[in-house]
Amino acid sequence: MKFTDGFWLVRKGYTVNSAAEAYDAREHQGALEVDAPTRKIVTRGDTLGGPVLSYHLWAPAPDVLRVRISHFEGGVTAGPYFALEAPSHGTPAIVVNDTEARITSGRLSAAFRRGNVPWKLEFSADGVPLTSSDTKGAAMVTAPDGKVFMKEELSLDVGELVYGLGERFSAFVKNGQVVDLWNEDGGTASEQTYKNIPFYLTNQGYGVFVNHPERVSVEVASEKVSRVQFSLEGEVLEYFVFFGPSPKEVLTKYTALTGRAPLPPAWSFGLWLTTSFTTSYDEGTVTGFVEGMAERHLPLAVFHFDCFWMREFHWTDFLWDNRTFPDPKGMLTRLKAHGLKICVWINSYIAQRSVLFEEGRQQGFLVKKPDGGVWQTDLWQPGMALVDFTNADACRWYATKLEGLLDLGVDCFKTDFGERIPVEVVWADGSDPKRMHNFYPYLYNKTVFDLLEKKRGKGEAVVFARSATVGGQKFPVHWGGDSDSTFPSMAESLRGGLSLGLSGFGFWSHDIGGFEGKPPEELFHRWVAFGLLSSHSRLHGSSSVRVPWVYGDRAVEVTRFFTNFKMTLMPYLFAQAVATTQIGIPVMRASLLEFPDDPTCQTLDRQYFLGDRVLVAPVFRADGRVEVYLPEGTWTHLLSGNTVEGPCWSCETHDALSLPLYARPGSLIAFTSEMAKPDADWTKTLTVKAFSLTDGKPAKTTIVTVKGATLGEVAVTKSGTKIEVTSPAAILPFALEVEGKSYRVEKTVQTL
Repeated sequence: MKFTDGFWLVRKGYTVNSAAEAYDAREHQGALEVDAPTRKIVTRGDTLGGPVLSYHLWAPAPDVLRVRISHFEGGVTAGPYFALEAPSHGTPAIVVNDTEARITSGRLSAAFRRGNVPWKLEFSADGVPLTSSDTKGAAMVTAPDGKVFMKEELSLDVGELVYGLGERFSAFVKNGQVVDLWNEDGGTASEQTYKNIPFYLTNQGYGVFVNHPERVSVEVASEKVSRVQFSLEGEVLEYFVFFGPSPKEVLTKYTALTGRAPLPPAWSFGLWLTTSFTTSYDEGTVTGFVEGMAERHLPLAVFHFDCFWMREFHWTDFLWDNRTFPDPKGMLTRLKAHGLKICVWINSYIAQRSVLFEEGRQQGFLVKKPDGGVWQTDLWQPGMALVDFTNADACRWYATKLEGLLDLGVDCFKTDFGERIPVEVVWADGSDPKRMHNFYPYLYNKTVFDLLEKKRGKGEAVVFARSATVGGQKFPVHWGGDSDSTFPSMAESLRGGLSLGLSGFGFWSHDIGGFEGKPPEELFHRWVAFGLLSSHSRLHGSSSVRVPWVYGDRAVEVTRFFTNFKMTLMPYLFAQAVATTQIGIPVMRASLLEFPDDPTCQTLDRQYFLGDRVLVAPVFRADGRVEVYLPEGTWTHLLSGNTVEGPCWSCETHDALSLPLYARPGSLIAFTSEMAKPDADWTKTLTVKAFSLTDGKPAKTTIVTVKGATLGEVAVTKSGTKIEVTSPAAILPFALEVEGKSYRVEKTVQTL
């Protein structure tokens, strides 16, 4: 939100009261408190009246500082609040004197300049400045209608780039953008997004988290081109600063505070196929899809029933439409005989014709209007209401309805919607409707995920969620929402996924082929490769199906090839997933996470790393031409075996069975020959491949089981003509490939 008219003037009707000096400072109960008048105090008379901004800084963890700025503190602040972890931490060092007031946590410090000097709050690490709140930065603002806003502005250095702020489909680098953090159902082609996260990081070694679930407006080098401004309505503004120094370390510290994803089950990494949305289907159609995949040797892990498994105008009542599915239990039993897991579509909206509407109304489980009636709308389902997840009894009621589906044989749920949350309502627990708007999907997905963990056990729970807020990463997996069947939409989907990964989310997917429209064959081929080189892979559309044979024999071949390749990559991919749960780094990650010191990697948004050692560059053209950037070292193409020496831009042309897919220099990657399903025991057919080893420098890879247990680490060192291998006994024997030669490893320590 803009408060100024250019750099010098204030917008008409607005009053901006900016912090002018750090007048009084003190240590109090392990925190630093500072009073910042909005005018310079020259005489005692200047202390009469305000406003004064009150600062409270403390250290929740090493290298993390929490900043609270307030004007009036006597107001009542209703929830909800982000669920933050409470990591252990030491006592911060606090220094207060005539020239500064400083608090230090680990390597990170925040210092207020004091004395007869302009306002400045500077954050630094090891004495090196990171960012600062400068003159006209922090302020309390009064709008023409009397509303009060709090704002902060943090400086940007020359060449500093900003990333994150949720799953944003706009430009990957956020500089120059105006971002309103407010969940909307806007598709992938607009500035709106389903997953707004008030967290950003920069290429200068730090991140900032604004600790507010309500609408936060962020001006990223836009209103003032050398600052990031964040503002919100109210009298209090709170934010955290995280020092890395690397982007990976920033994310690790941020997710230690906001939570990390649990490990999704190995079967969820296989190929998902859906009915699509508005297509016509019954049990015969579904069976035809499943048998068609098997006949064409296309490994399928999950089958998903989209909305019309329930009767029209009844969403959601969790009752199978008996006109098309007269025997749901028998049908699911027959489908599961193919070795499939079953997913069904749900949302948190209750149509007026649903049998649950009156039940929920009578028991007070639906969100209410201020007059006590049920809030309703015709948008999406006629007369629909909204489940009130702030009511613990409503959560249990909703979960009980889902439990009946699990008893029938359903394994997981696609938790759609959760963005269209009204603010003219009353919540059961008294939550502030403006704060609940973005927070609602957290409660919605938590309710479903908790049920799955309870019924299926930890390690077996997975949802396919569209909306999210801070902490939503604890309920994986999330997908990118409604995209078009075009190459530009495929590219915007990737931008959204990379931005979400830089916002603390570890697992992400998208609709292969695009959701709206029927993709041309060339697009389908390329999106299949992209989709099966993502953490999770789903064929889904709106009014057209995504069974590969609809797009021709070549599409079947492409789908088979990349599905099989992903299955062979499962030992590596699942080990990367385990690491994601431990350190908060996404499986699909922007190049800057792996090469933060390479300036070229800081702006790349058409390629990514799958884990820490596989570079993927999807093809976004029908003719197969693509440009890929390879950082320093010798990169090996995983499909052809060709090598390219970086750093360089490589201009390549690939047929439908290929794309730029490179192994990182000096890496080990574990493969399996088990291709039938993603949760096969890959330790029985394990091959570890070494790529461009540096003489005398060990390369290592972790081997995990299909349940995520760590078996140990394989280490390979090449010294001249000798190859030294150490490995855990639990995986012996296995094959080792180095420089085109294959070896059989039968001992935990072996020289080849």
